[in-house]
Amino acid sequence: MAELTIIHNIPDLHGANGHPRRVRLVADRATLAKRRWRGVAEDGKEFGFDLDEALSHGSFFFAAGDNRYVLEQAPEEVLEIPVASLEQAARVAWNLGNLHFGVQVLAGAVRVTEDPAVLQLLSRENIPFQRVTCIFLPLSAGVPHPSHHHHG
Repeated sequence: MAELTIIHNIPDLHGANGHPRRVRLVADRATLAKRRWRGVAEDGKEFGFDLDEALSHGSFFFAAGDNRYVLEQAPEEVLEIPVASLEQAARVAWNLGNLHFGVQVLAGAVRVTEDPAVLQLLSRENIPFQRVTCIFLPLSAGVPHPSHHHHG
């Protein structure tokens, strides 16, 4: 059985000398949002994470010899809504935000996870969309704390 390396804090690995080899550890978005989890890098090295704050896509978290270990978020299928103007993007994002779903705003598109409520909104408002597979980086978690829900 491979030795498990526990990660408690993240060292500054961005200024590494030479040409370090990037070793990826791929995890889904839900796993990366956690502070405690386990994963296996592409070279087979096992890691346990016990952190004060969750990590994100692109975070370097460990170094060993010439290897620099980096987290990569797994691509997922999401809905992509093309938008032609800033006003249209704001309107789409506002509608989706009212459903409390995180959105990713890009030049020319807004992305959101697929959900029956989102599909109903898009259908009702006649908003075209397509399904794409990508690394989804929403602006917010999309799930409010139950005690933090208010509409003025």
